[in-house]
Amino acid sequence: MGVMAYETILYDADGAIATITLNRPQRLNTIIPPLPDEVEHAVAVATRDPEVKVIILRGAGRAFCAGYDFGGGFQHWGDAMMTDGRWDPGKDFAMATAPQLAPTQKLLSIWRTPKPVIAQVHGWCVGGGSDFALGADLVIASEDAVMGTPYSRMWGAYLSGMWILRLGLARAKYHALTGRPLNGRQAAEIQLINEAVPFAQLEDRVRSLAQELCAIPSSQLAAMKLCVNHHYENNGLHATQTLGPILDGLMRNTPEALDFIQTAQQDGVGAVVARRDGPFGDYSQAPAGEQPDPDHVIVP
Repeated sequence: MGVMAYETILYDADGAIATITLNRPQRLNTIIPPLPDEVEHAVAVATRDPEVKVIILRGAGRAFCAGYDFGGGFQHWGDAMMTDGRWDPGKDFAMATAPQLAPTQKLLSIWRTPKPVIAQVHGWCVGGGSDFALGADLVIASEDAVMGTPYSRMWGAYLSGMWILRLGLARAKYHALTGRPLNGRQAAEIQLINEAVPFAQLEDRVRSLAQELCAIPSSQLAAMKLCVNHHYENNGLHATQTLGPILDGLMRNTPEALDFIQTAQQDGVGAVVARRDGPFGDYSQAPAGEQPDPDHVIVP
């Protein structure tokens, strides 16, 4: 499987390390078609390359990934979720749960590849972007990165189950019910992620960790990853990943959610985000010091 010309990502293999870069920096790397398909393809390329031992996943610009692009509702997913221009719940649940179709499952190719994946997180890593990043084997973030699931408040539900997997009951319930975010330092402290470092050290730290893994035989890395993953899959991870996307479809089509999207289309995404997050004073409604530093930019 050769490397193709991608629209939404970049792929590079440098010896034993492959790098997949989400490349929609002007839109904070939000998820639209064909990004999930291209990620899945790039992961397959790295998996089949005998020289590649480790995959780094990162985002270009000032964010890792700000989730799914809902500026036009889910119109860009078209007939996969709609019939005659209207939401079709039958299509939605089938598309959202089929490994061959579901964006969540395509992004979780990073979980299924036998090669270890390190997510390099900076800036915004929220919504479906956080579900994606947390599917990696190791997650290293800049201290000022912001991770959260604002869809907990409106227009969504847990997709990958990774927030639940990585947190204990008390923390999982708190973040599920409030949607409160964490900065990179806080995420590392509660072991949602592995480590947080100053942004200036992020790329070097991730590269150093990747090189450390490259010193281990690929078969050994694959065996250890498979053993850990299999434990969590046997404890219900697949069931959560089936239920979550079905509920997500329902939560995108409640009366409140439809009003949310209609307002976004009429008044702009900023208007509904302010309405959703303003009472909590977080995400884009937080003081500047509690948001990612906009000068922290990854240049591919």
